[in-house]
Amino acid sequence: MKTLFAICLATTLGLSGVQSAQQEGNPEAAKIAREGSQAAKDQDWSKAIERFHKAAEMDRKYTQSLALAYQQRAFSYANDQRFQDALNDLGEAIRINPRDARTFEQRAAVEMRINDYDKALADYDVATKLNPGEIKYHLYRGYIYELRGDLQNAMAETDSALKINSKNKEALERKQRLQKIQSTTAPTPPPNAPPVAAPPKRNP
Repeated sequence: MKTLFAICLATTLGLSGVQSAQQEGNPEAAKIAREGSQAAKDQDWSKAIERFHKAAEMDRKYTQSLALAYQQRAFSYANDQRFQDALNDLGEAIRINPRDARTFEQRAAVEMRINDYDKALADYDVATKLNPGEIKYHLYRGYIYELRGDLQNAMAETDSALKINSKNKEALERKQRLQKIQSTTAPTPPPNAPPVAAPPKRNP
């Protein structure tokens, strides 16, 4: 999960610089956005956010770059174990761009690191609704449910993952593991238990 987070941010870091340098529009906003891109490349996240924030106030096309800068600073905070600061920045990124499933995924990853599983489940659920064909969100939710001993929901998420990709190794292994756990924990009837009687027929 951490690797995925890093890859997403590395990709968007490059994109923010290209977009701000090449897009036409308000020249003053473009200049400020280029300063933000350079600050991001230098990993001066606070300056990057300040610059993109100012550019976005002048030209709304830079709001995406501002959201990405918040994501990048959140990643930096998470690496320093400043988890609440990371969550605050990801919340700002979501406020700016509430349709980006990856930001919800990143926030859920931070929430998992602080064992806030209820919020992580909720964020992965939003990410699933925004990007229903993404299998990893079901895998993450299945992992959390299994971790909590909620075998029914863990199995439901695993089945949802397998509907997307019936050959996914992680989902297949989890299903096999869950089935084994369920079989060992299922109650066994007493040896001489009477058969369950059918309900009586009603007279017409």
